[in-house]
Amino acid sequence: GKMGKFMKSGKVVLVLGGKYAGRKAIIVKNYDDGTQDRQYGHAVVAGIDKYPLKVTTGMGKKRVAKRSKVKTFVKIINYNHLMPTRYSVDVPLNRSIVNKDVLKDSSKRKRARAEVKAKLEERYKSGKNKWFFQKLRF
Repeated sequence: GKMGKFMKSGKVVLVLGGKYAGRKAIIVKNYDDGTQDRQYGHAVVAGIDKYPLKVTTGMGKKRVAKRSKVKTFVKIINYNHLMPTRYSVDVPLNRSIVNKDVLKDSSKRKRARAEVKAKLEERYKSGKNKWFFQKLRF
């Protein structure tokens, strides 16, 4: 596929269809040429389902912590439903926890989501990649 070359791991993509439409996600692993069971270009993505809320100086620690929470998802998505952006985010996700195989098993999937959540919240608090943590306005 022509799309392939944009879809590198770490690339920020927008999810176009389904439940997570309009959400930003990071490619964890790309499969440009498809696989036996999915014969089309697709990727494992880790994304944000619920974005952190705005925080102001007047808020207490607890409120800030609560508003800085991120709800995440981990999913396999067809390239046709992803739009690459010019951004990349280099969050060091633990590949042994977040990969294609874990998605078959719900408890492992939860763990994968927790791993993504921890890493993204940490990144958010560090103040980097601000754009990634903003809701897409459309």
